[in-house]
Amino acid sequence: MAIARPVTTIATAFNTLPLSAAMLANLDSLGYVEMTQIQAQSLPVILKGLDLIAQAKTGSGKTAAFGIGLLNPINPRYFGCQALVMCPTRELADQVAKEIRRLARAEDNIKVLTLCGGVSLGPQIASLEHGAHVIVGTPGRIQQHLRKGSLVLDGLNTLILDEADRMLDMGFYDAIEDIISKTPPRRQTLLFSATYPVSIKQLASKFMRAPQQVKAEAFHSDEQIEQRFYEISPEERMDAVTKVLAHFRPASCVAFCFTKQQVQETVDHLTAKGISAVGLHGDLEQRDRDQVLAMFANRSTSVLVATDVAARGLDIDSLDMVINVELARDSEIHIHRVGRTGRAGETGIAISLVAPSEAHRAQAIEQLQKSPLNWDQLDNLKPQSGVCL
Repeated sequence: MAIARPVTTIATAFNTLPLSAAMLANLDSLGYVEMTQIQAQSLPVILKGLDLIAQAKTGSGKTAAFGIGLLNPINPRYFGCQALVMCPTRELADQVAKEIRRLARAEDNIKVLTLCGGVSLGPQIASLEHGAHVIVGTPGRIQQHLRKGSLVLDGLNTLILDEADRMLDMGFYDAIEDIISKTPPRRQTLLFSATYPVSIKQLASKFMRAPQQVKAEAFHSDEQIEQRFYEISPEERMDAVTKVLAHFRPASCVAFCFTKQQVQETVDHLTAKGISAVGLHGDLEQRDRDQVLAMFANRSTSVLVATDVAARGLDIDSLDMVINVELARDSEIHIHRVGRTGRAGETGIAISLVAPSEAHRAQAIEQLQKSPLNWDQLDNLKPQSGVCL
């Protein structure tokens, strides 16, 4: 059985790593000087060719960590797939591919191709016939190409499972297992996940070779993100969401729900109150999902109501507020939700609505954060003038 071994390293400059002069120059041109915590912990392991389990959230710099690592051993003269990155959603795959292309500028003629559902197979097959060094895609579509024979993984050096916990939550375990069975046994496997549930441990024990384990600190500075908790009754949950938005008037807000039914209920309630809101959940067709994300990105709507799985992998710039319509059932998921605001040196507000039945969840968050929660009263929230919702 593969046993994850803890690793501790100190954050340093990129030029302390065994990278080519061209890669270091490219990193410098991209503004990468000091490594983030997850990069400093994971890159020395990755560059040694070892398997790795890295616990890190979106926005931690994890994409650059595995991107730099997977590019290091690539042979530009061999146009077969040498690195494969699996992602839970098309949006995340597109973001990952974009970042890897930026990092790949250090070397001429590195081809990065995305393979995701929602588009026809034909153009993807044509692109594969011309060859690609790096494939980024979703498990379902990658599996389709393997079955058709349009994708061959015999020359694979590096396999990356990005946001592995969410891929398993979305039911991709069998597809991932099938894909891995088509890869060389001596490959390097890198697993990145925001949380570390039992299912990830089982996956690692089956498919990884003595993986090293690193974890980026997930807590947030009180100066960066202001958290407030409000005790509510289940009946006043929807009105509480409205009160929060009317008081703080955020220009952009993601409201997290536990089920698609709760997403729809929240959207319907806010719309009835004259607040522009759109919903995002796993049952949406890709076209509808793209439309919802476009509306939120161009600020034609200010509130995105989403389930955790549907919102996974979204990299939203300048998010003013997060609302936990229902408190997360896992305290690490709470940290992950809250961390979507207050990024890149900006400040943010995270509001959590807590019914009596969720009190134990609040206690678990308090224990994880090792600090008392900041409780407030709904009566203190008053409608404010300001940015239009």
